[in-house]
Amino acid sequence: MSKPPTIAGHLADRFDSKRIVVWHDPDGDYVTELETQVPADVTVLRVADDEFAIKHRVLREQPTSKFLIYRFGNVPEGVGNWLLDIELAYGPVFTADRGELMRTDLGLSAQGSDELIARYPSFFDDAKLVTRLKALPLVGDDLTVVQAQMCAVLLNQKEHSFSELTRTLLMQHAGGDTTGFGALTSHGLADFYWAGASGIYGFTSQAPTVAGFVLWMFQRAVDGFDVTESNKVRNLALDFRGFRDSKRSSAAMKSLARTVEGNLDYADHVGETDWETLKDADVFEASEREVIRRLVEGITAQTMPYRDIADTINARRRDSFWFDDYVTLYEGLSAAAELIPAIRNAAFHISGFEEGLTRYRDEWFRIDQRYRQFTQAYLTAEFKQPIEALADLVENAYVTDFLAPLGMAWQQQVDTVAQWSTSGMSLQTSFYNDYVAPTLTGRKKAVVIVSDALRYEIADELSAKIRGENKFSASIEAMLGVLPSYTQLGMAALLPHTTLAHSSEGDVVLVDGQKSDDTAKRSKILGAVGGTAIQAADFIEMKPADRRDLYSSNQVLYVYHDTIDATGDKPVSERRTFTAAADAIRELIDIVKKLASANATNIIVTADHGFLYQRSKLAEQFNLTAKPQGEQIVKSSRRYVLGRGLKKDAAFTTFEPEQLGLSSDLEVQIPNSIQRIVQPGAGYQFVHGGASLQEIVVPVIQINKSRSDTVEPVNVDIHPESDRITTGQIVVKLYQSAKVEPHKPARRLRAGLYFGNTLISDEQEMIFDSSSDAGRDRFQSVTLLLSKDADAANNHGVEFRLSEPIEGTDQWKKYKSAPYTIKRAFASDDGWDF
Repeated sequence: MSKPPTIAGHLADRFDSKRIVVWHDPDGDYVTELETQVPADVTVLRVADDEFAIKHRVLREQPTSKFLIYRFGNVPEGVGNWLLDIELAYGPVFTADRGELMRTDLGLSAQGSDELIARYPSFFDDAKLVTRLKALPLVGDDLTVVQAQMCAVLLNQKEHSFSELTRTLLMQHAGGDTTGFGALTSHGLADFYWAGASGIYGFTSQAPTVAGFVLWMFQRAVDGFDVTESNKVRNLALDFRGFRDSKRSSAAMKSLARTVEGNLDYADHVGETDWETLKDADVFEASEREVIRRLVEGITAQTMPYRDIADTINARRRDSFWFDDYVTLYEGLSAAAELIPAIRNAAFHISGFEEGLTRYRDEWFRIDQRYRQFTQAYLTAEFKQPIEALADLVENAYVTDFLAPLGMAWQQQVDTVAQWSTSGMSLQTSFYNDYVAPTLTGRKKAVVIVSDALRYEIADELSAKIRGENKFSASIEAMLGVLPSYTQLGMAALLPHTTLAHSSEGDVVLVDGQKSDDTAKRSKILGAVGGTAIQAADFIEMKPADRRDLYSSNQVLYVYHDTIDATGDKPVSERRTFTAAADAIRELIDIVKKLASANATNIIVTADHGFLYQRSKLAEQFNLTAKPQGEQIVKSSRRYVLGRGLKKDAAFTTFEPEQLGLSSDLEVQIPNSIQRIVQPGAGYQFVHGGASLQEIVVPVIQINKSRSDTVEPVNVDIHPESDRITTGQIVVKLYQSAKVEPHKPARRLRAGLYFGNTLISDEQEMIFDSSSDAGRDRFQSVTLLLSKDADAANNHGVEFRLSEPIEGTDQWKKYKSAPYTIKRAFASDDGWDF
C-alpha cells in the first residue's frame, strides 16, 4: 500500500500557489529536519522574537521570494501575534497534524471530519485512494456524501449516488466478482453501504450480503412494488426499473433474475398464475415462457381469438424485460395465429382459371407468406421447445389442408386451358411492352431488377418494406408467368422480344433467335433498345460515380439478382430457402436505394418464376412414380418435361408449344397439382417449373423515388384523466391515432415527468406499432414512478413529456407534453440523499 503524501509534498503543493507559508509546530517536532521538508527555492525563517524583522524582509526587502516562516511553542493571540496579518493574507497556517493536513488537502469542512478520517485509517493511509477521492468533485460539507464518494472510489467509478453504487455491486455479483464489495468490507465501508440500503430501500438484515439483497429485491419485484406503501419502496422500484432498462446493467439483471428464479423455484409455480396477471408479469424469464406456452395452447386449440393474441404480444409483452430474447418466437406466434384460422376457413372452390389467379393474388398468397414467416421464426429461434408442437400443427395444416387441396382445385382449371393466357392480368411474355416501354417516353429511363424465384408473397412483403422507406412509393401487381416456370424461359420472357423458342437442346431459350442464357447475351438483346444488363453483385460493388454513369448511359438497365433460387435450388441448402428470402428482401432494398442514389426514379422489381416449398419431407403420394415417355425426352426435371412426341398420361398435363406461346417444336408436360417427378439429384422441398399458383403468379413491383417525404410515423396523443398528481406515481393514457402502415410506421417515444428541465420520475420507452383498425386497440398506458427530486415540485406545475429520438444521434427532443400539478401530502422517510 502506498503512503499518503509527505509533509514535504503538502508544503510543495502550498508553494505552488503561495509565496509565503506560515508553519506552526507547537511541540517543535520538526525543528531539526525543517530544511529537508521545503523545496530548494524556499528560504526558511525561524521565528525567534524577530517578527518585525521577518515581516520587513519578506514584505519589503524580498517581495518576490518564497519563504517558510516556522514557529514553535505557544503563539500569542489577537494583536499580540505580530505575524497575524501575514497568516491571514497567506493562510491557512500550515500544521503537520495528520488530520488537519488531510482535511485541508481534501477540502473537508463538515463538522466531524476528523472522526471520519480516524474511522477509516486504511482508506486515508492509501495515497492512491486519497488521490482518486481528491480528483472527484468532492462534497466536503456533507460527510454522508463523502463516504458515498469513498465507496465510489473503491468500486472504481466516478458516480457516487446510491443507485450507481448498487448497480456496480449487482453487476459484479452477477459476474461472480466480489472485488468491489470486498474492498468496501476491508476498508470498513460495508456497514455504511448497508445503512444506505436500509435508509433508501428499506432493506434490513442481521447479516446482510449482496446475495441476500438480490433475493430480497426480486421478491419485492414479484410482489409488485406497492409504491403507496412508502418512499423507500418507490426508491427501490425506480432503481430496479433503471437497472433493467440500462444497456449497461440489463445483462447482469437477467443473470441475477435467472439465479433467483431457480432459488425460488418460480418456474414450478408460474403455471398457477392467472392469465390476466401473467400477461404483465416479466420479473422472471419463466413468465415469458409461460406466456408463450399459453399462447401456443390458445392458437392450437383455437380458444384464443387472433385479436387477443395480437393484443397480448403487441400491447402487453412488447415492453417485457425478456421480450427481445423471444422476439423471433413472438413473430412466429403472430404468423401462426393468423395462418391456422386462414387455412381452416379457406374454401378452395374455383369456378374458373381467372378466378384462381386473382384469388391467389388477392387472398391465398397470404397463407404462403404467413407460413414462410412462421417457419423462418421456428427454424431460427434459439429456444424452439415452446412452439415445437405448434410447428407440427402448422406444417400439417399447410401441406395437408392448403397446398394439396389448393393444388388439386387449381389443377382442374389448368386441365381446361386451351391457351396459356388470361384477360385478368398481364402476361409475363408481355412484360416489356406492358411495363417497361410505356415508361420510356421523352427522356425517361427504366430500371428492371429481376430477382430469381422472388415469388409473389415475398414480393408483397418487399413492397410493404419499400413503402416504409421515406421518399419511396411502391405498388404491386401480378402477371401470369410462363410455362414451364423455370429460369431460362422466365428470364427470356422479361426481355423485349417478338418470339420465344426453346433451342433444339432444350433448356436454352431463344429470344428472336438469339440465345439468352447469361448476362452478356441478355445485354446484347437489350442493346437493341438502348439498354444493358448487369449482375446485382457487380452493381453493388461499383463505386457510386460508376453507378451513376451506368444509369445515365443506358435507356434501359436490367439488374439480375439471385439469392433465393441460388439457395433453394440446391439439395445441400434448400432447407435455407426462407432464410434466403429474408436475405433477398434486405439485398433488394439496398439495390433499390443504390439505384435511387444513381438518379434512377422509375424502378421495377420482378421475377422469372415462383416456387413450391415445404419444411417437411414430401409425402409419398406427391412423388410421381409414373415416368415421362415419348419419342424424345429432351429435358426432365422435378416439375416439367420437354420433349417431342410426349406420351399422354393422366399424371401429367401436356401442352403443345403453340398453346404456351412458344415457337419451337418442343412439347411440355407438367406434373399435376404439386407432385414431383422422382429423380436422383436435386432436392424435393424447393421446386419450380410447374403450373401451381405459387409458381406462376409472378410479381411486378413498380417503385418511384420522389423528393417529398412519403413516410411519417403514426401520431400519438396524450389523454390525461386528471391534471393533478396526488400519489407517488402517475398513470397516463396515450392514443395512437392511426394504425401502422408502410407509409405510417411505428413511432418510438420516451415518457417522463419533468420539473423545468429536471427529470423527476423514471423514463419509459414505448413503441406505438398497433396495426389494428379498431381505435380501442390503439390505447397504451404508461406508469411513471416519482423520484425523490419530485419532492421539490410539490404544489408546483410539472410537465408530462413525450420525447422522440433525433435521427442519427443519441439525443432526444420533445414530441408532445401535458401540464400537471403535484399535490401530495407526504414527508420523505429515508433520511438519505446521495
